[in-house]
Amino acid sequence: MSTQSIENPPADAAATTTMGTAAAAVVPPVRLAVDSLAPHINRAMNALDAASREVGLEASLLELVRARASQLNGCAYCVDMHSRDAREAGESERRLYALAVWRETPFFTARERAALELTEAATRLSEGPVSDEVFARAAARFGETELAELIWTITVINAWNRLGATARPWPLG
Repeated sequence: MSTQSIENPPADAAATTTMGTAAAAVVPPVRLAVDSLAPHINRAMNALDAASREVGLEASLLELVRARASQLNGCAYCVDMHSRDAREAGESERRLYALAVWRETPFFTARERAALELTEAATRLSEGPVSDEVFARAAARFGETELAELIWTITVINAWNRLGATARPWPLG
């Protein structure tokens, strides 16, 4: 077992450290700057993202959806960004802390629960397609246009998460 401390990382450490007053923070390095290496695709992705934000759904609901998908996909950058965005949209700290266990708390409305359930099902497609039951519960809480916008939002955040979790192209900070 190594006695190397985070304050004195080995010279070949894969991550850099930033010293704080209480403890050092590990800052994972950017793996691949996909934005600048494929700018034409980046422009298209940013346009898709902008279009997905021009919807009539509540900003706080959309940020909960984005944060939850990001949690499931392990995209640290997106979890951080969408948690901050959710707070700016009026979301409470308590609900953000409980987002990972939303089913077990009384903090979310039926509409939010339907959106979160659909988000999880659409994000976890490797476990199987979105069931008719999950889709029906979402359709009962959202009009057709709202549901389409929600599905696009889920699709876009999952694409961003896959970029973030794979290439880690954006530094946290």
